[in-house]
Order: sequence, then structure tokens, then C-alpha cells
Amino acid sequence: MLFRSVAAGSAGNELFRQAIPEDESVSSPLERMTLGERVQADYTHLALTTGAHPMKLLRDRLPDVWPAAELSNAPPGARVKIAGAVTCRQRPGTAKGYCFITLEDETGTANAIVRPKLFEDARLVINLEPALLITGRVQHEQGVIHIMAAAITALPALGLPPKQVMTTHNDYRIPPLPLAEDWTKCVCIGASSK
Repeated sequence: MLFRSVAAGSAGNELFRQAIPEDESVSSPLERMTLGERVQADYTHLALTTGAHPMKLLRDRLPDVWPAAELSNAPPGARVKIAGAVTCRQRPGTAKGYCFITLEDETGTANAIVRPKLFEDARLVINLEPALLITGRVQHEQGVIHIMAAAITALPALGLPPKQVMTTHNDYRIPPLPLAEDWTKCVCIGASSK
């Protein structure tokens, strides 16, 4: 399709002259990708997708997991499960070892608070997994809803790529910017070399 559209707009261009005409049908030797495979390929190569949210593909298999948009209906203190892609991990030095995690599902975001003991017990899962399943109790504080985590496990069936691809600017695991003396090693595009 891309080659056809470029070929139509570039009559004199040799590169696209051999593009297949619109009326010819082409069969691919590759099997058609499933929706899950397309979403996983999007995240692996682009770190985002314009297609379905990965949680939408899993929702039917997780009937006891609350959608983020419905957490406001849960009574305070109720035990719930939330799941989704990790969009933010915070462990500020002023928080006395507490960790704050934001999960995204197809309906929105849910926030979880992780006590220091649970963080130490689940450190590798919290730091390395791109998607989590968190069980805990609902807290309503001044209109903000949090889940006080009691258990955290990986959600590998979500199909998200490893942490290297999913790293975001809201993630405390991102390495800091280079020191000033290291900037001389950086390549500046468009800078003149006088």
C-alpha cells in the first residue's frame, strides 16, 4: 500500500516504478498477524501502539481484576486486584522506602502503594516486569484512589516487551544524563565542525 501511494505521486521516480498496480491482488507468503502479535510488535519496535490496549486482549481471562475506571465504585478497604502496563515507578528518598506504581489498562490508570517490606520481597518483579498484577486494599483519600499492595506478581501474558523497550521518563530506573565532561563525546546533529 505504501509503495502504491508513493508510486502514484512520483511518476518520474525509478525507485517506485515497479510498484504493483492497485487492481492486482498480492498474496503474502507470511501468515497474517493476530491482533495480539500486532500489538506486541508495535510495543517491541515503537514502544507504543495505536491499536488495542494489551489489557483489552486479556480482560476476558482476568475476570477478578478491576478495571481502573471502576475503582471509584469499590468500597474503602475492599480487597481488589488491578493489572496493567507499568507506566510509572517512583521510590523517592523522602518516602521512607515506599514505592509508588502506576498501572495502565484499557480504561485508565490505577495507583498502588508498596510498603518497604513488600518492595524488598518483590524487588525484581517490580523493577523488571513491564506489566504487573497487584492485589491489595482500596484507599480513598481526599478523592484520590490508591491500592495498598499486599501481593505483586508479573503479568507476562500481556505480551509487552522487556523493560529496555518500555522505559519511560517517569521511571526511577532510567540512568541519569551524562556528566558535563561526557558531553564532548555526544554527537550533535547539525553542528558545524570548525
